[in-house]
Amino acid sequence: MRLATWNVNSIRSRVDRATALLDRHDIDVLALQETKCRDDQFPFEQFEAAGYEVAHIGLNQWNGVAIVSRVGLDDVEVAFPDQPGFDKNAGDSLLDSPVVESRAIGATCGGVRVWSLYVPNGRSLGDPHYAYKLEWLSTLRADAARWLTEDPSAQIALVGDWNIAPTDDDVWDPKLFEGKTHTSAPERAAFQAMLDTGFRDVMRPFAPGPGVYTYWDYTQLRFPRKEGMRIDFVLASPALADRTKDALVDREERKGKGASDHAPVIAEFTD
Repeated sequence: MRLATWNVNSIRSRVDRATALLDRHDIDVLALQETKCRDDQFPFEQFEAAGYEVAHIGLNQWNGVAIVSRVGLDDVEVAFPDQPGFDKNAGDSLLDSPVVESRAIGATCGGVRVWSLYVPNGRSLGDPHYAYKLEWLSTLRADAARWLTEDPSAQIALVGDWNIAPTDDDVWDPKLFEGKTHTSAPERAAFQAMLDTGFRDVMRPFAPGPGVYTYWDYTQLRFPRKEGMRIDFVLASPALADRTKDALVDREERKGKGASDHAPVIAEFTD
């Protein structure tokens, strides 16, 4: 199985790029984040014409996640159990009954349980969205740990835009991000807690060291200056991680007019 994850930053603007990516890399399953459209606006037809099924959840012009698969799309689940929510109209506090945003969708594809995840950004360390981000990650970690406890041989991929650079090697200038989100100690601890459950970052063995990024801001010529961050990941359960044959970042997809500010991460697993 060849699995890719990509924060597409508007699927309606980049559907041609997405279908070309499927063909270029012979992708079996593609997880998308930031589709930025409602379900009725999603370009299902283009993917279906290419031989893929699609599961998507999008509530408005923000967020939105999808799974595109040609190896089956079963047991679709919108949101992981007890997924926290956030209401941007709630002012400075989270609601007791918050709005669950379109940030997680799961489906079984070719025997692998794939979750397309768009982790909250956090905005700033003092923002309620930051507390929401940490709560969101904590709940996901608890669910992921339970899935492995219930079935240590489970084939699970937690993929997407995690909005965390877990080490200093994952950001071009660590000092620039001091006191900001994405590199704070609580965020990095939350990411490490996910790894401590047994899930593995499958790309690192194939691309060690600094300079391997998946995101470059549109401003200040960040991409040509190689000033990026690694915040998009394929985290695989132990049984699935043991099947990893290769993993890479398609940096070429960040080039050219109309590119997303993220590049796809692609992992290949043996049968």
